[in-house]
Amino acid sequence: MKDRENEGTLPGPAVFTAPHSRRLFLKGMGLAAGATAILPTVAVGQNADAETEEIPGLKILGRGEQKVTLKVNGASRTVAIEPRETLLNVLRTKLGLTGSKEVCDRGTCGCCTVLLDGASIVSCLMLAIDAVGHEVTTIEGVADDPKNAALIDAFCEHDAAQCGYCIPGIVVRSSALLDENPAPTAEEIRQGLSGNICRCGTYTKIFDAVGSVSKGGRT
Repeated sequence: MKDRENEGTLPGPAVFTAPHSRRLFLKGMGLAAGATAILPTVAVGQNADAETEEIPGLKILGRGEQKVTLKVNGASRTVAIEPRETLLNVLRTKLGLTGSKEVCDRGTCGCCTVLLDGASIVSCLMLAIDAVGHEVTTIEGVADDPKNAALIDAFCEHDAAQCGYCIPGIVVRSSALLDENPAPTAEEIRQGLSGNICRCGTYTKIFDAVGSVSKGGRT
């Protein structure tokens, strides 16, 4: 008896041939989600021309490396990347900015948080190609900004770091939070950092560190 899960093909995202299976369904949903995420700006593949030629403003890229210029921490950096590479991977492996940590690679832990045009994002869920034309600021750039000196000192003074693996993302997010709200309440700090996980459990000290800066002002 044939293995029914191996029957059928996937001619395109979310398109199935009978018979269906849960495995094929999940695979298709993943492909559909990925295609939807990149469709407004980038199309990748050999048949991209035929499939997207009627969509205005759509830039079509092949599967090979593309030379692009990324503005990172105030400097323009030219780098060869594949359209499928995430911003996190390019920052770490091609630009040598290893402060942003790869932990979950699913956008759930916040360890890879960077700033995109001043707003905090998780860089493991963004394609590097989509960062072209935007300002990216990593923990290295945040640490070099004088306005964050008091924030970084507060993390040290309150002993807010244990293993330190999550701290870069938390500091980046804290900086963005204080830009959004210079004097957040304790509850607003907790909510503002809710997307960043600390596996060592130093949340109370982290909240105290950010709170001390919000009360005393930033340099």
